[in-house]
Amino acid sequence: MLHLALRMAAHRITALLAVACAVLGGAALITTTGVLAESGLRSQLPPGRLAGADVVVAAEQEFHPSGDLPIALPERATVPARLVDRLAALPGVTAAVGDIGFPAALLDGHGRPVPVAQDPATAGHGWSSTRLLSGARVEGRAPSGAKTVAVDAAAADAAGLAVGDRVRVVADRRPAAAYRVSALVDAPGAGGGVWFADGTAAALAGRGAGGEGPRAGTVDLVGLRAADGAGERVADAVRAEVAGTGLRVTTGADRGEAVAPGVGSARSLLILLAGSLGGIVLLITGFVVAGALGVTIAGQRRDLALMRAVGATPRQIRRLAAAQSTVVAALALVPGVAVGYLLAGRFRELLADRDVLPPELPLTVSPLPALATLLLVAAAVQLSARCAAWRTGRMPATEAVAESRSEPRTPSRARTTAGLLLILGACALSVVPLLSRTVVGASVTSVAGIVAAIGLAMSGPALVRSAGEAVVRRLRPGVAAPTWLALSNVRAYALRLSGVVSPLAMGVVFVLTYTLTQTTVLAATSDDTRTGTLAQYELTAPALGGLPDGTLSAVRDVPGVRAAAPAGTTTVVWEYDELGEPVAESASAMILAPDARGVVDLGVTDGGLDRLAGATVAVSAEAARTRDAGIGKRVRLVLGDGARVDARVVAVYDRGLGFGPVVLSRELAAGHTTTGLDQRALVRTDGTREAGRALAALAADRPGLAVASTAPDATGADAPPEVWVNLAVVVVLLGYLLLSIANKLVAATAQRRAEIAALRLVGTTPRQVRAMMRREAAVIAAAALVSGLLLSAVPLALLGQGFLGHPWPAGPSWLLPAVAATVALTSYLTIELPTRHALRTPPADALRTG
Repeated sequence: MLHLALRMAAHRITALLAVACAVLGGAALITTTGVLAESGLRSQLPPGRLAGADVVVAAEQEFHPSGDLPIALPERATVPARLVDRLAALPGVTAAVGDIGFPAALLDGHGRPVPVAQDPATAGHGWSSTRLLSGARVEGRAPSGAKTVAVDAAAADAAGLAVGDRVRVVADRRPAAAYRVSALVDAPGAGGGVWFADGTAAALAGRGAGGEGPRAGTVDLVGLRAADGAGERVADAVRAEVAGTGLRVTTGADRGEAVAPGVGSARSLLILLAGSLGGIVLLITGFVVAGALGVTIAGQRRDLALMRAVGATPRQIRRLAAAQSTVVAALALVPGVAVGYLLAGRFRELLADRDVLPPELPLTVSPLPALATLLLVAAAVQLSARCAAWRTGRMPATEAVAESRSEPRTPSRARTTAGLLLILGACALSVVPLLSRTVVGASVTSVAGIVAAIGLAMSGPALVRSAGEAVVRRLRPGVAAPTWLALSNVRAYALRLSGVVSPLAMGVVFVLTYTLTQTTVLAATSDDTRTGTLAQYELTAPALGGLPDGTLSAVRDVPGVRAAAPAGTTTVVWEYDELGEPVAESASAMILAPDARGVVDLGVTDGGLDRLAGATVAVSAEAARTRDAGIGKRVRLVLGDGARVDARVVAVYDRGLGFGPVVLSRELAAGHTTTGLDQRALVRTDGTREAGRALAALAADRPGLAVASTAPDATGADAPPEVWVNLAVVVVLLGYLLLSIANKLVAATAQRRAEIAALRLVGTTPRQVRAMMRREAAVIAAAALVSGLLLSAVPLALLGQGFLGHPWPAGPSWLLPAVAATVALTSYLTIELPTRHALRTPPADALRTG
């Protein structure tokens, strides 16, 4: 069977190239998705400043919902400081260090911040933390007083500092103060930092045992150094010591998770991204591979029918079709998988450049994605090939031979019905954005479009035949011969025509629904944010890790300032019941104070932001409706550091798309963020230029402050990074679709050599043949555009109505003309070039070999 399959494949190279391209592109996309998913599950961060610790004890930074993947918690949870002495007493422990991190920055001679660490919010540490570094070289002596520091060697070079120099340091919201540099620390890969005397660091961070802050008496983590060969024994002893406390003990490559919880949470983004891509990639890959195999098997119907006539069983026919397709797929799988690994690397670079992923998070490269791709693609090829050969295999031999040169007169009723039901189902799915004005609700639009396109592929033959018959009946008697031939082919070969129209229509649907869904959601989000932001300016201090004390009062004293309020962002996990089952959903949450109503307007419909004090929250109207969280109700939240709270709802607002599903009070979030500092201040002025200049002068006088307008950037530079990621996904998937469609059209046209030769033998000139094929290309392009637009119209109209209040989406005006031009050009080139090649072959030779 394999030998026969190879012999048949050798005579259908052009058609099988379409299958090879479809498999190669599909394998690359599936492998890329698999690498991203595996990296999200297994990737390990470098240990960084904990590389010298053999065992690390830290709080759990993941929330584990029942029956679902863990949710990363990005805010640093703390460990009781008294645990350090207990662990230090364990056998085999040579050093136990309670590490803390807090905002710290150096100032140069001009008062400008000098970068000292990758994350200024946790740049400050106690000197004892240097014992957790690996291979650190120290020049000078340890800080011993309240006004001495050790500085990262690279930062000291940038600032022109040496041991003994004096430098101004801003530490944890305090005003800049002068310190003497007692040491320079060179620790490659540790991320840099500023080291204070241990007592000074604890006091600055509010971690002292006698302090009154929300994190007094705690450390971020405990790092242990063990005697040679005692690492595993110490780790087991530590696990026994902290059992039942909820603390996590890590060793080896897992230590990187404890360095920065916010960085570790990026792995969850990879899992979500792979999950969102996986469905679309599998749908498109299966559709394209099935379509390419359908064209290939259709070109071999005569060979398969003759084999039926000489005694081949239906099972043998299906096995033969599957065997030759599998051989071609096997040849394309290897380069496809290799391209997938390369594409995953490029995609990770894109995510890192757009600050979606931290640069230090590597991809996990293993054979698992390749194995999954092999199984999925092989299954798709086997199933598609057997289905394509099913009709020829089960027909009586005489009927199979008779039908090998024509198409079935009546398209399958079951197939047509199933396709129409899918289109109706897609229309029903399209209603979701009207019911749920959320990102999840909007994502259903692109899925509905793809489902409708699959329905078109199934019902296409019947629809094309009906349309072709209607047009032919209305032809005038004097119509040109090429036009009559082209339209007659449309009617007689509806299955063949729908096989090339459907993938083109899917390309149209995919580009329109996927792209316009992103732009519509972005427009609705921007509209919510723009309308709801009353403040014209925002003050931030990114180089300092947060706003220093006194910033807000100084801003309020600026002439022309009408209102100023602090604002921040964190992550919460909202636990609620849905249909009687517990559900946990992670979301970004704003942190606001009661005076925020002077700088933001969330569109409050019930309650008021002035009540946002204590253990209270405001929720979006969508969340209040779907989660039974109206005014006065209590909601269960897990804050960003894992703390569980019950909060009372004091306000319900409309602009949830722009401001998120939940807003926390400032008091509720206090002590549950990594730095405890306000991230920014929103400022509303009287609108005069003098007020703007006064704010700019204030920022210039205070080290590290930056003032910016809250108005959106008209160039799109401030678009969320997810927009650029989605754009890259659209480009890659569209490239795969266009390549596969082009190969399919070329293969379908090349298989018509005998038909073209027969026309030439009865007197049709090459010019008339080319004219006929160009008209068919025009019909294909028009049918693909019209059907793609019709299938996209309902989902996009309902999306626009639900998100923007009018039945059309938001998006670039050039998108539709660009799509139309691409479809027309693809149809023309992929039919014109194979036709010209076929006309160069003498008709008799073409009939003999075709």
